Amino acid sequence: MQEDPRILELRKMRAKALEGGGRDRIEKQHAKGKQTARERILALLDSGTFNEIEPFITSPVDELGLAAEAFLGDGVVTGYGQIDGRTVYVYAQDFTIYGGTLSEMQSHKICRVMDLAMRNGVPCIGLLDSGGARIQEGVKALGAYAEIFRRNAQYSGVVPQISVMLGPCAGGAAYSPALQDLIIMVEKQSFMFLTGPEVIKAVTGEIINAEALGGTDVHMSVSGVAHLAAHSEAEALDLVRKFLSYLPSNNVENPQFVSPTDDPMRMDEHLNHIVPLDPTEPYIMHQVIESIVDKGSFLEIQPNWARNAIVGLARIGGHSVGVVAQEPAVMAGVIDIDASDKMTRFVRMCDCFNVPLVTFVDSPGFLPGVAQEHGGIIRHGAKLLYAYSEATVPKVTVITRKAYGGAYVVMSSKYLGTDVTYAWPSAEIAVLGAEGAANILFKKQIDAAADPAAERKRLADDYRARFNNPYYAAGTGDVDDIIEPRESRPKIIAALSALRDKFAPAPPRKHGNIPV
Repeated sequence: MQEDPRILELRKMRAKALEGGGRDRIEKQHAKGKQTARERILALLDSGTFNEIEPFITSPVDELGLAAEAFLGDGVVTGYGQIDGRTVYVYAQDFTIYGGTLSEMQSHKICRVMDLAMRNGVPCIGLLDSGGARIQEGVKALGAYAEIFRRNAQYSGVVPQISVMLGPCAGGAAYSPALQDLIIMVEKQSFMFLTGPEVIKAVTGEIINAEALGGTDVHMSVSGVAHLAAHSEAEALDLVRKFLSYLPSNNVENPQFVSPTDDPMRMDEHLNHIVPLDPTEPYIMHQVIESIVDKGSFLEIQPNWARNAIVGLARIGGHSVGVVAQEPAVMAGVIDIDASDKMTRFVRMCDCFNVPLVTFVDSPGFLPGVAQEHGGIIRHGAKLLYAYSEATVPKVTVITRKAYGGAYVVMSSKYLGTDVTYAWPSAEIAVLGAEGAANILFKKQIDAAADPAAERKRLADDYRARFNNPYYAAGTGDVDDIIEPRESRPKIIAALSALRDKFAPAPPRKHGNIPV
């Protein structure tokens, strides 16, 4: 039987769509060590689950008459599939077609999958590789970006949104990732900036290359724009899958429970010895976290930016949690502007998606200094206060050592609505450290002493014994219990289990006014 010519035409057109910008451009993409858009999608999703949407769209706009050909798909592959059996929507920019530049119709395709993701309550993932706006489309390309940005903002906190940077992301294109929940970059391959090296050179005279301006190292350690980094495209896509495993599909679901292989009642004896007797001696908070959460489950977010603060996702007793902590081995765990912003954003993301918060506190307070004050540490610290106060998810706090002044209050204290607060025997909860308090309270007595240094030490030791200990705080109800460090894991699991059905409705309002 002769084939229906209409079927043959469909097969021809579909094959043409699959070619993207053509074999030569695909080979150039591969020569750079980069996959094509479809290859990336197939690598990300469960095998055989991808269903493409709108593969035959072309761009009808070319105000300058420069387009030699109207490519099917118009530089982006869109559709839906599954990750670990859960539905997701995905779009992948195709660099083989006009360098993946954004056109009006490409925006239409991206907005289409974003809308479908929102309507169906599932994550939306963008695989970005683009030279920016398609200049030959003029202002329509700018409006196309705005349509995406608006949806990024409207759908924020409704469904998870993830951007994977797999190539350049220049100009207005950088704003869409910045509006999403997670940005993953690939080392030596991803670049993000609003104005590129040539523009900067022309305007300011500064000479800089793309890597130094907006590469992975910059955004992971200096700007704080990116959240995770990968050595390869394959690793970046694996990080997407791992990140999503901790989150629900939308804001009305709870995260998936994973049957733990780690004993919920496990106690690590070394935790009883991890905090030094000398309060000025550091220890590694990362070791505390790894010893308490389910083994191997901690996924740290932004590990190289604001390293005095720690944020990340983990499982404890099989349940997803968001972990927030200070790192006493870096700047003594002090809270500065960047640390405030890092913790604030993470707390709000966890609250969006019903992920309980576990906070480990060891901080002497906010970083003093003119640069911090003039940089707006008040405003930035207020963001963290706002985030913890607003969060309605279960909140458990463990004070391991120092919780001084504003650091005590802002780090998920009982007064901000935290449900359960534990303290270790090493906890110091006070307005100031003992030495600072003695200098203020007993200044005249110290100055008049025959040996001011010895008198200062005596008074500080007395203040520490009377006030800077967990028993004084427990006696006033500021902490719920004092526990052995080794008990932390089963105690936290028990608290989270008791809080599983927590109901804390917020007052009716359009939205709050966070001090940004």
